[in-house]
Amino acid sequence: MIVRVSQTGPVDATFEAPPSKSYTHRALIAAALASGRSRIAGPLRAADTELTARGLESLGVPLEWLPGEIAVTGCGGTFPAAGEVVIDCGNSGTTLRLLTSAALLSRHPVVLTGNQRMLERPVGPLAGALQALGGEIAFPGAPGYPPIRVSGRLRGGKAEIDGSISSQFVSSILMAAPYADEDVELALPATPASRSYLDVTADVMLRFGARLKRRGYDWFRVESGAAYRGRDYRVEGDYSSASYLFAVAAVCGGKVTVRGLNPTSVQGDRRFLDALEAMGCVVTAGDDAVTVERTGDLHGIEMDMSSSPDTVQTLAAVAAVATSPTTITGTAHLQYKESDRVGVTAETLRRMGAGVEVTEDSLTITPAPLHGVAVDPHDDHRTAMAFTVLGLAVGGMAIRDPGCVEKSFPGFWEALYAEGLL
Repeated sequence: MIVRVSQTGPVDATFEAPPSKSYTHRALIAAALASGRSRIAGPLRAADTELTARGLESLGVPLEWLPGEIAVTGCGGTFPAAGEVVIDCGNSGTTLRLLTSAALLSRHPVVLTGNQRMLERPVGPLAGALQALGGEIAFPGAPGYPPIRVSGRLRGGKAEIDGSISSQFVSSILMAAPYADEDVELALPATPASRSYLDVTADVMLRFGARLKRRGYDWFRVESGAAYRGRDYRVEGDYSSASYLFAVAAVCGGKVTVRGLNPTSVQGDRRFLDALEAMGCVVTAGDDAVTVERTGDLHGIEMDMSSSPDTVQTLAAVAAVATSPTTITGTAHLQYKESDRVGVTAETLRRMGAGVEVTEDSLTITPAPLHGVAVDPHDDHRTAMAFTVLGLAVGGMAIRDPGCVEKSFPGFWEALYAEGLL
């Protein structure tokens, strides 16, 4: 299947933000480990979050998707699965990483695996830290890469962990840490990638009853025995997904409002709005909605997006229609995502006519006359959505495998159709 994208003029559109994928994953895990029953209101039901839900169900946690919510009966910190469990995490790195530490709370070994791309995504730093905390980790395939077999016990203590590939290594241990035999203390020798997601993790943990101390992004301590408690919890809107909607206003001109967003959210991808503002857009925020408007030219900028990784491709799409070059830094870890996002973005922009320069940790886009091309997103939802947005400005774009957006934004195509953009 192919979605064809035509050029459109100035827009005036209003959208509802989909629920946060990151918050939904973490709320599911906290509720599954909690004592008692939780109601998670407004969750994201997408391919990734369903994989996490199925993984928790296979570990013995009763979970039910209801209209507008998920009901979860927590296991009190010990997964009751009757024997060894194999969890297929598909293409969801979040599922595999976050459940790896939680697997130590099962009575029996747990094997976590996924699709071919998942088997190429490193997890060695997470495995090393878990071994220091009492876990027994084995790699049936290539050392340091899934599949990963987890057994042993989360005893706790001190460990050092390198989060420069992914902050999810750190989040994984933090989320399971309230159930360790003793306090867990993590030292991070290097600045973690996507560090703002550690703020999301801490937010969910604290709201479910954990006790956590931290020093910025280089030291965390989680108190043993301060367990999660079942509760009613509402998932906030997703700034990562909203970025594509805001970018429509930036590349096409006009105005886009997105409702259902927390204006004080700790989500790092909220910084995408700062980038748009610096490029010449007007951003206004209310209690529950954010509006982006562009009436003049876009100007190139220099921006560190290391804490806003999921909007790098969206920013690259906007940069391609600016009047001067844009340099995006903090991109090194994007090669470990669902695809090599920098490589795919650079190759596609060059085919469209833009000038692109790539270094180990940066991406520079020099605008030039553009033309539409066929885009193979390489099964990466964010690539498909970013180049759809750019196609609305350029026209003549063909997006292959449009179903890959189910991973994070199942209603993406419907939202654009409803506003007459496709």
